[in-house]
Amino acid sequence: MSETTGAEARTGADDEAVALAHTLFDAAREGNSEFLRSYLQAGAPAAMRNAAGDSLLMLSAYHGHVETVQLLLLHGAEANVANDRGQTPLAGAVFKGYTEVARVLLDAGADPDAGAPTAREAAQMFARTEILELLG
Repeated sequence: MSETTGAEARTGADDEAVALAHTLFDAAREGNSEFLRSYLQAGAPAAMRNAAGDSLLMLSAYHGHVETVQLLLLHGAEANVANDRGQTPLAGAVFKGYTEVARVLLDAGADPDAGAPTAREAAQMFARTEILELLG
């Protein structure tokens, strides 16, 4: 019969936590709001960020998932948090051309002039005229 040491138990728990985090980031990318909702309601942080500094909100905005963006904002995700490259969720949505995601983020207080490049610069660069109108 083998016994598990405290260090081995911690390593196993750490591995499980990392696996869960990857699953949550995948859910944000895929727009799996129901899955995320269950974990957010259980206490998972809406502000969680991966090794590149991408938040759950950044990933869901960049992939155009309006409902997931709304869910994360409702659970306390901050609209202006940039990743390690200085990109904001709004700039990501603008880059991809997701007007409805941009509208939700702007309604939540996203700053069109934050980050590098800013959402406004991205909208101009990629001729996102509808989004430029939203930005004012």
